[in-house]
Amino acid sequence: MPPRTTDSTPGRPGDGPPSPDPEAGTDGPPSRERPGDAADGTPGGAAGTPDLAYATPGAEAERGGTEDVPGTEDTDGTDGTGADAGRRVEVVRRAAERGRRWRAAHLAGCAALLAVALTGGAVAFGGAGGEGGGAAPVSAAGALSPGDLARGDLDAGIASLQRHLRAQPRDFGSWATLGVAYVEQARTKGDPSRYPQAERALRRSLSLRPGNDQALAGRAALAAARHDFPGALAQAARALRQNPYNERALCTRIDALVELGRYDDAAEAARAADDKRPGVPVFTRYAYVHELRGDVRTAREVLRRALDAASAPADIAYVATALGQLDWNQGEYDSALGHYARALAADDEYLPALEGRARAQAARGDRAAAVRGLEQVVARSPLPGPLVALGELYEDRGGDGDRARAGDQYALVDAWTSLARAGGVNADLDAALAAADHGDREAALRAARAEWDRRHSVHTADALAWALHVNGRDEEALPYARRATATGYRNAAFLYHRGIIERATGNEGAARTHLKAALDLNPGFSPLGAREARTALDDLEGNR
Repeated sequence: MPPRTTDSTPGRPGDGPPSPDPEAGTDGPPSRERPGDAADGTPGGAAGTPDLAYATPGAEAERGGTEDVPGTEDTDGTDGTGADAGRRVEVVRRAAERGRRWRAAHLAGCAALLAVALTGGAVAFGGAGGEGGGAAPVSAAGALSPGDLARGDLDAGIASLQRHLRAQPRDFGSWATLGVAYVEQARTKGDPSRYPQAERALRRSLSLRPGNDQALAGRAALAAARHDFPGALAQAARALRQNPYNERALCTRIDALVELGRYDDAAEAARAADDKRPGVPVFTRYAYVHELRGDVRTAREVLRRALDAASAPADIAYVATALGQLDWNQGEYDSALGHYARALAADDEYLPALEGRARAQAARGDRAAAVRGLEQVVARSPLPGPLVALGELYEDRGGDGDRARAGDQYALVDAWTSLARAGGVNADLDAALAAADHGDREAALRAARAEWDRRHSVHTADALAWALHVNGRDEEALPYARRATATGYRNAAFLYHRGIIERATGNEGAARTHLKAALDLNPGFSPLGAREARTALDDLEGNR
């Protein structure tokens, strides 16, 4: 499955930024003795999920000027010993202790949250209306909590914010929340056209209250959703200078460092965020940083502690899905299905859980259920990952019309990529991954090179290695394939790609090792890839 760092993360109400303005409705940074202090949640980008430069806010926003607002738009695991084991114990101990504090904080703030969920359809925003001729900007953060955007009726929540802003157009906090809501709507619905609306709303917030950390953190989330990770890092830093306890900014900082391949820095950022705002959004990122470094045991323990601490349905769905994805990556399909079942019991429309369940069903051989599940997912959110997975299931099934059905899914990836780029999204990684196997191979290589020039992560290294391979440049591909597996991250697709490239370069012993490792780890990692890995491994064994 795609990287998880930009997935939507449920969170807590209001971030409590320090402010001298009593109208801002904030309490300042929380202390360890004040578990009821609230924090905002952390929305994500497309999982695992893609360039428009977005590193600094516009000059007009910095001057506090006004901006046009949306009108009537359509709307390999390591056990660890010695010092490593000690650090793991400390991580889990802290997760348990802080999880209990976070749960108390979450329960204290639940009454203030407006539930929102994933529904189809567009939302219109009526005229911006007068700005109240000289009235001072205010913030009514309780109008809608950005930390709860992952659950309930998202469209209804946005409509509620729009009604509120028609009545209170100088509420800078609600403009910031609306911007974050548009980011979440774009991500969950696979509709990047929402990103320009998000940008306008966030600019309006900054024009009303220059430098407010809610809008700066929203800009960081928007940059991350557009896969402008240097911009996300810069905006998160600006928000944290205003309020070091802004949870969204803390989490977006971790996400950006991960996506830039700065894993040591990401680990340090996760520790710092855990000190400041312990809770589900931070715990899940803490776990993912460990997973990327091959420490699956600690990742699983932290996620289990986070799940024990979760009480709201959105939190349960999110953390249970993260556990399901972790287990799926290790080939533990029954356990993964159990976690997805728990996620869907909490929220039966949670798309990442529906997608994960379908992938696990496919890996266990229940192709019919997997196809039905992915068809349901792409009907609501046509993102590249599930579109390619569904297309490969059609190809693997091989029935009448299945090749055409698969082609339709891959064509939709191209359409999504065009729409994403029009919305300011850097979609090169998604384009490279899909096109290498199911499209224009030369275009895949161009996209992979462009993405590698921007950031050096394990995912971009793997994408470039595979794009070079499908273009017959295996000697050039091999160093990138090795780099993709160098951190210890246990990913069967990466091992498969490395094994195939090693075979093509004549390194048969290494090829056997990595192809076998891929199939031992996760034998159902891809309907087509797993089949090719078995065929290649059989050929290598026959040549011994």
